[in-house]
Amino acid sequence: MNILVGLVIVIGSIIGGYVAMGGYMKVLWQPFELLIVGGAAFGTFVVANTFKTIKDTGRGIHEALLNAKPKKRDHLDTLSVLYGLMRTLRAKGRNDVEQIIDNPEESDLFQRFPRVLGNVSLTSFICDYFRLIIIGNVRPHEIEALMDEELHTLGREEMKPYQALSIVAETLPALGIVAAVLGIVKAMGAIDQEPEILGSLIGAALVGTFLGIFLSYGIVSPIAVKIKSIREQRYRLYIEVKQTLLAFMNGAAPQIALEHGRKTIGADDRPTIDEVEAETMNAGPVVSAGGEA
Repeated sequence: MNILVGLVIVIGSIIGGYVAMGGYMKVLWQPFELLIVGGAAFGTFVVANTFKTIKDTGRGIHEALLNAKPKKRDHLDTLSVLYGLMRTLRAKGRNDVEQIIDNPEESDLFQRFPRVLGNVSLTSFICDYFRLIIIGNVRPHEIEALMDEELHTLGREEMKPYQALSIVAETLPALGIVAAVLGIVKAMGAIDQEPEILGSLIGAALVGTFLGIFLSYGIVSPIAVKIKSIREQRYRLYIEVKQTLLAFMNGAAPQIALEHGRKTIGADDRPTIDEVEAETMNAGPVVSAGGEA
């Protein structure tokens, strides 16, 4: 919601200030200038990115508009799933954990925490590394190196929409100049017309420059930054899993291992120790993927 409020303030301030100083709204309505600037920007976006990135950028814009960042509930559920798996491994053994991670969609543990199960990438990340843990002959530093490599790849993929929109934002002012130049060319073709007509043509041309700068710094760039912020906060869930599992592999008790993960959560969304303890009481050992206790 805040991004919509911000855009309303930006547009309202610019248009309101323009009207207040005596400007005419009809002068700003130049659909063909908008077509040149917006169409060219979208075309460069399509040329520069894969179809997958284009779709992901659409998802990123949707996330930005909804402010779809992870909430405290997401962190509590993630820690609860990790606790349940660690306790099951300690209390029941590797076979029971293997049944859960081989089919998390049907496991009682994951079904109790649909926010985690709904995040396919995070669920896969958790299950993959628990699978390596139960193998038993992999050292913690080897797991850490593998996690770092995967997190680096994941972070690069998550930031592609931000990078794509940032490039569009950088090109928009130049495309505005292109639209303005074409408008001036049109005006020069009517140099023999009356001053009123010539003035309106030049004014229309300058709107192209205005649109390029306004769309760049007033809309596209802020949305790109918002996408980056949300994706970075989503990325923290993986860091949380990483630190928890590494502490567990190094011999920490499940509840202590959770503290390693909890400390990586930002202050605004970080649950207290008591909240984590209360939540994880409902995520104890699970015997099988079918939910038998």
